[in-house]
Amino acid sequence: MQKSQAQFMTDKGPRYLGQLCKHFAHKIDADFDGNHGYANFPFGIAKMRADANQLEIAIEAEDEAALSRTKDVIESHLVRFAFRENLEKLEWRDAA
Repeated sequence: MQKSQAQFMTDKGPRYLGQLCKHFAHKIDADFDGNHGYANFPFGIAKMRADANQLEIAIEAEDEAALSRTKDVIESHLVRFAFRENLEKLEWRDAA
């Protein structure tokens, strides 16, 4: 199992968590409750946690290609939702 994490420092973490989960829930199993959420893609799983200072994202996938695809989907949507914050990309930290 491949794993990676990213952290986006923002005071709108809970808002973005809700936006991501609601958006993904139209097509896949995704939900959120308070400051925690998840999105189960066919190619990987994203678990998210938000607070008043950040949005943390942890993803898991079977292989490097699936991990990369999961990163791309999460990142492209978050960049779109956080356009007012000029977010261009996330800094992913892959687990060894």
